Parts: sequence; C-alpha cells; structure tokens
Amino acid sequence: MFFDNLKKYNKIILASQSPRRQNLFKELGLPFEIKVIDGIEEVYPDHLQEEEIALYLAKLKSLPYQEDIQNRNLVITADTIVLLNGQIIGKPVDHADAIRIVNQLSGNMHRVITGVCLSAFDKQVCFHADTDVFFKHLSSEEIEYYIETYKPFDKAGAYGIQEWIGYIGIERIEGSYFNVMGLPIQRLYEELRRM
Repeated sequence: MFFDNLKKYNKIILASQSPRRQNLFKELGLPFEIKVIDGIEEVYPDHLQEEEIALYLAKLKSLPYQEDIQNRNLVITADTIVLLNGQIIGKPVDHADAIRIVNQLSGNMHRVITGVCLSAFDKQVCFHADTDVFFKHLSSEEIEYYIETYKPFDKAGAYGIQEWIGYIGIERIEGSYFNVMGLPIQRLYEELRRM
C-alpha cells in the first residue's frame, strides 16, 4: 500500500550486518534480504567534512553490489559517524579505548551523522540525518560498568543509545533517536516512498 512504487524492483537488499539496522528496517513491513559483501576499506579523502564523510562511505559501500543493482534490485547502504568537537570518533579497538572514548563523551555534546544510499538500476538517492546527543557527566564506575557489561566494541562512539548507558547517561537529544541507533528510519521511509 505505502510502497507500491517499489514493485519495479525484484528485491530490496539491506547491505548491513548491523543487527540494529536490520531490526529497524524490519519494522517498515517491507520484504527484504540481508546481503553483506565485505572487502570495502572505509577510507575517505581528507578534504571531506562531517556529513560528506558519511555520504561518501555510504556510497562507497554500494560499489560491490553493482550486479545486484543491474538485476533490478534496490540496495540500501548506510554509514554512521560520531563527531566530538569536529573530530571523528570511530569504533573502539579494545576495552581501554572504549573507556577513553566514553570518558570523552561524558559531560559533552556530540553529533551522530548517518549517510544512507538507495541504489537502483534507474537512480541513486543519497541523504543524511544528524542528531546532537547530550551526555551527563558519567562517573568512572558508570563507564566501567557499561563497557564491562555491554562490550560496545562494534559501535562508533563506543556506546549504544538503546542500552543502559543511553537510559542513565543521555540528558537529551536534538534530532532523530533512530539515527543514533544507525538508521534514520522516518527519513528512509519518506525517501523509499519517492523512489
């Protein structure tokens, strides 16, 4: 009903191994497949800034799916970055790095930007969403408990807003909550309806 326009595509492919993105996308009620092709090195040109980086990486992730795209499938790729004082904060490399990152976020505001690309045989639509996240000052005990219990090593910024740290640590956000989880689902819904 909402997505009759998508019938021109054979399949919708979500190119993400993130369980959070998969769960969010599932809630749209669209049939889709998950397909992950590894091997893309997430490197971007130095001159790119903030949302340009997220968009560049989301487009880059679509490149291995050219055969799927030519076969009239719609491929959805996304990349989320976390920025603190203009610096990108990636995924932690280990336990100590995760503690260092969350200590940096403590008591500060940071931006979460997700770039999304919808790639099809007839067009490619890319967009981004950004959200400002405000953390309270976290105690070292709170940070240690979170890292030890939730092990957020696969997450940019070393935290998941939908986990314990989000409940007790985030004072407010400005923008899409789901964007912080990795997929600005309301904006994606609107863009899919326009495809």
